[in-house]
Amino acid sequence: MLGAKGEETLPPQCPERSGGEREVHVDEAAIYLASTNRYLPLTPEAEQKLVRKLDWILIPMLFLTATLGAVDKVALGTAALYGLREDLHLEGQQYAWAGSILPIGAIVGMWPSSYLMHYFPTAKYLCSCSIGWSSMALLMAACKQGRSLLALRFLMGALEAIIVPGISLLVAGFYRKEEQPPRNALVFAAISSVINGFLSWAVGHIPASAPLKIWQYLFLIVGSISLAWSIFVFIALPDSPMNAFFLSEEEKYHAITRLASNKTGIVNKRWKWQQAREAVIDPKTWLLFLFNISINIPNGGLITFGSIVINNLGFSPIESSLLNMPTGVMSTISAFAASAIAAKWIGRRCFVTILACCVPAIGSIIVYTLDRTNIAGQMVGLYFLYTYFGPYVVGISLAQANTAGHTKKNVQYSILYIGYAVGNLIGPQTFRESQAPEYTGGFIAMLVCYFTCILLMACYWLLAVYMNRRIRDEPDEYTENDVVDEDGSDNTRDLTGQFSDRTDFQQKGFRYTA
Repeated sequence: MLGAKGEETLPPQCPERSGGEREVHVDEAAIYLASTNRYLPLTPEAEQKLVRKLDWILIPMLFLTATLGAVDKVALGTAALYGLREDLHLEGQQYAWAGSILPIGAIVGMWPSSYLMHYFPTAKYLCSCSIGWSSMALLMAACKQGRSLLALRFLMGALEAIIVPGISLLVAGFYRKEEQPPRNALVFAAISSVINGFLSWAVGHIPASAPLKIWQYLFLIVGSISLAWSIFVFIALPDSPMNAFFLSEEEKYHAITRLASNKTGIVNKRWKWQQAREAVIDPKTWLLFLFNISINIPNGGLITFGSIVINNLGFSPIESSLLNMPTGVMSTISAFAASAIAAKWIGRRCFVTILACCVPAIGSIIVYTLDRTNIAGQMVGLYFLYTYFGPYVVGISLAQANTAGHTKKNVQYSILYIGYAVGNLIGPQTFRESQAPEYTGGFIAMLVCYFTCILLMACYWLLAVYMNRRIRDEPDEYTENDVVDEDGSDNTRDLTGQFSDRTDFQQKGFRYTA
């Protein structure tokens, strides 16, 4: 970068070592801005065009990666409709443990993944894990006993631990805070149940004379599709705007500079223990951690037992597969609705989450109170239950908006995913075989969890408001007004300050989204 008099300058907080090598303390975006040409600011129309380009190329890749990972995971529930439990001799709570073993693997795998994701390109590491979990799905077709299924599910969970933290980092590195909730809804849309239901219905028509069991064909199809896609995105998915193949140099510049107002950074591969400690002592981390546990206990139960509950209402396996498809539609609609409202209703994300939690709570009450012979009422209640995905997606956006510093984001997202895994571990265990087909314990647990989510989100809201009041009179030295000089050109010195890889605690004037 050339200074005002033509001499070369370094971005702030990027001192030279004695040997001439730069010690990178700032975000990689600051290094990029310091070494690239400057361009005139974007017009609103040009910025909209750039965002649309990101939406049409980046979001579909993230969406299919997350969706196929979920399809691999939820295929267990529909495989159970076609004799998996009987063929592998899963008795009593053994099938429930087949559901719980995956999040146990995620808890174990999250720690090395969190470390490795910090040192390797995020997208490449994510896609490498995707190749791994797709291979586990393929191998499940070869299982002859329950122990081999449990081992593969454990490994699948360890590899899938990266999905939510990795994709959350990528979304936060391409979009502004207010743009993140609807993109989260798109990327994490629960279409997996629709895809899995369709595939389950399709394999249900395979004749009994076929050489393999029906559930084996399900895993072979799901695993093959997921593996092929994983290889493609390993090549194509960018880690940041700096290496997005579909952006020109000017578009890369603008894709980075428009994120300066986030104050959360994009990429920094230098591990900072101070930021890691800050993530651990931040009360926001643990409120969202407990929220993730509570909102995902119902998720874990429904993934493992949702198809079985529908089947126990008197439907055939093929009918149960079809009736399970609208659950994904309900999850997706709830995610879009909650995210759209949260994006438009500035400063009310916590309140939107609280309102969204009330819908699945009503579903729990309907299923628990209505007689099992009331098939229509039971189905309405079950579909309402799947709207839990709305508050979960908005919860993800709170972590993205309110956490700055690359190491801190990495550690916090990992802790939150462990909460997700713990919830999914507990969920199947609330469905006791002795309570079949009503599974009253499972639905009572769901109701308790939704009310717990409401309480935790209210606490998060109060904490964010309190923290904002404390810093009201402490403006940051870098503001959005510093981004453009009086002559209309970008002020790269101030922009690199915005990418100084400081945490939200370290930035005076950082405003928390409530």
